[in-house]
Amino acid sequence: MSPSATYEEFLSEQKRVSLLRSCAHVLDWDRETYMPRGGAEHRANQLSLLAGLSHQWATSPRIGELLEELGSADLGEDDSPMSVNVREARRDYDRATKLPQKLVEELSKTCSLAQQAWVDSRKADDFSVFQPWLDKIIKLKREQANAIGFGEGVPYDALLDEYEPHTTTADVQAAFSPLRDELVALVAAIADSGVQQPADILTREYPVDAQRSFGLQAAAAIGFDFERGRLDETAHPFCSDFGPGDCRLTTRYDVHHFPGAFFGTLHESGHGIYEQGLNGDAFGTGMGESVSLGIHESQSRLWENFVGRSQSFWNHFYPDAQKNFPATLSDVPLDRFYAAINDVRPSLIRVEADEVTYNLHIMLRFELEQDMIAGELDAADVPTAWNEKFAHYFGITPPSDADGCLQDIHWGAGLFGYFPTYALGNMYAAHFYNAADKELGGLNEMFAKGEFTPLREWLNKNIHARGKQYPATTLVQKATGETLSHKPLVAHLKGKFEPLFGLTG
Repeated sequence: MSPSATYEEFLSEQKRVSLLRSCAHVLDWDRETYMPRGGAEHRANQLSLLAGLSHQWATSPRIGELLEELGSADLGEDDSPMSVNVREARRDYDRATKLPQKLVEELSKTCSLAQQAWVDSRKADDFSVFQPWLDKIIKLKREQANAIGFGEGVPYDALLDEYEPHTTTADVQAAFSPLRDELVALVAAIADSGVQQPADILTREYPVDAQRSFGLQAAAAIGFDFERGRLDETAHPFCSDFGPGDCRLTTRYDVHHFPGAFFGTLHESGHGIYEQGLNGDAFGTGMGESVSLGIHESQSRLWENFVGRSQSFWNHFYPDAQKNFPATLSDVPLDRFYAAINDVRPSLIRVEADEVTYNLHIMLRFELEQDMIAGELDAADVPTAWNEKFAHYFGITPPSDADGCLQDIHWGAGLFGYFPTYALGNMYAAHFYNAADKELGGLNEMFAKGEFTPLREWLNKNIHARGKQYPATTLVQKATGETLSHKPLVAHLKGKFEPLFGLTG
């Protein structure tokens, strides 16, 4: 068979596997949005079956044979589409073939049922409902890590690598350490400033229908295409991409908490804009997939915070906010609203945390995950460990597990290794924002006029359309000319929050 014929068969096999997986994504999304509670067991069986079939197809001997043939073929430069697609497929194949199909199916079914248990557990504020599921998931994730292997590193490396390829636990620790020091100092300085922002504005009454309408308006304005996507409600916000032309966002509403739904919608829209910016013709291949979860989170955090919490964004949107919430914001001037949405203080809920303290929430979870996977922390002891670390990081103790260790769905979904990508995403976002601002010449002036397309197009060209052409750290260098550092993020935070809290001049 000629190299071109081999490559075409290879592409056909890759897209076939991706199509099957996309079917599972639809069932996954439905489970979190509209599925009746009584369908949990049956849905878990459906997803387990599809996970097993996907694994079987993805690890077929024929794909191995095609990869071997292509491994000796001339595919062009290392960053050419053909080379990238084969390289990434080889990496996925090598990882997948180390996992027994039985383990894949068991993980899928367990996590599907565990997510329903998490919903019940959080609603009842009863950790004991979720504990046995978490215990089982931890054991399965250890088994997964051991099957994949981690060389001279630690088991957590094998799980982290699924979300942030080519990154180790030691790499993350090295990136987080200087950032942690800067954040702790900034949080302390803000606390000592004595300045209290008018955050009570955000807990007035914000009718849900108006929140929904305003969130949709903002999401469309920054570039999420609702002809190729939609927004629904769920217990924990997420973005789910089924493939070209179908990207689903979710959020949750609280009539007395404006930031939750609005900034959550911007966050998930950032994920959606990334997915909609991928090359649809390359679906199922490395060139049609996001490079890492850290880069994905950079897009959501960039739109949520660097754009959505900026003064210039609200110079444009605040009149519309007052029209949507006339009884709530008619007496609130823009400067007070801007100060309120940028309040900094220790808080319980990660997804509602301010920009300064947010990364400390991630570091706490990163430490706990390592302990669980290393066998140093049992599921039964997670609430106590959480509360102790939370008190250490934030100086407050969660009053309940619902506002503590039960607030995130990630562990119920088996997503160990995911949390660090949020903080990495903030660091990547600072690099990307600075580079785009420099190249485009004044993003704030554009935002104030409601012009968000130039930034979206810059991101599409330099990040989205490149797929997995480069590893995350190389992509940062290609797009910005810089190596990953905590310094741009710290500069952004100090430049924004020191004036707000009277820490300059």
